[in-house]
Amino acid sequence: MDKRQESTIKKHAYMLTDVGGLGLALLAIKFAERPATPERTYGYYRVEILAALTNAVVLIGISLYILYEAYERVRNPPEVQSGTMLIIAGIGLAINLAGVFILRAGSKESLNKKGAYFEVLSDMLTSVGVIVAGTIMLTTGWYYADPIISAGIGLFIFPRTWALLKDAVGVLLEGTPSDVNIAALRERLSELEGVEEIHDLHVWSLTSGVNALSVHAVLAKGAEHDDVLTRVHERCTKDFKIAHVTAQTERIEFSCHEAHL
Repeated sequence: MDKRQESTIKKHAYMLTDVGGLGLALLAIKFAERPATPERTYGYYRVEILAALTNAVVLIGISLYILYEAYERVRNPPEVQSGTMLIIAGIGLAINLAGVFILRAGSKESLNKKGAYFEVLSDMLTSVGVIVAGTIMLTTGWYYADPIISAGIGLFIFPRTWALLKDAVGVLLEGTPSDVNIAALRERLSELEGVEEIHDLHVWSLTSGVNALSVHAVLAKGAEHDDVLTRVHERCTKDFKIAHVTAQTERIEFSCHEAHL
């Protein structure tokens, strides 16, 4: 297999990877819209996180492969048909620019859309890199431009994709959402009228932007259950980014039998 055939196969492989990633993201969005069932009482929110996790793993693999390929080409820089490469890269750049423009806003709201955005962004950067490297090689004959720029693209994509992977794993492990300050939340709930103490406070994400909370509030002497419950719910939903609130109120004599967190 000559270098031209090998390059063509790799380009098709990258295209299939991108199409698969975008298709997975779209499928996850459709699944997440399905209603809850007795077996899936929270619905299918987590499908979006699984899609984001999958895309993150694939993108990390691509980033590492780009770095490996750059290393190999530094050792043995191949001669590249720069003119043809520039034409193909220009077409790819136009398509990817449109995709980046469409997905950019949604990438700030959803890990799943962020994964799809990174797929398109990596393609766009690759196209830009190919154009820059092709121009340099066409005008100067310096073939080291190709691996050096490729390595730069891989190093740019990797840390951002790693952050996406960490966020997706954090949701699956039911970690505290990054947009909720749990220390401030505990303090604000403790200040509520009728609340003696707050314990067993847990906050987690069902999916991007959909946070859930469970908490036990110990009633102060003379406090009414319904009043405190209403205040807790309003504080969580209005002052913090909590969509689902499960609150339990209890008297001090009951709370002493629980393991507090």
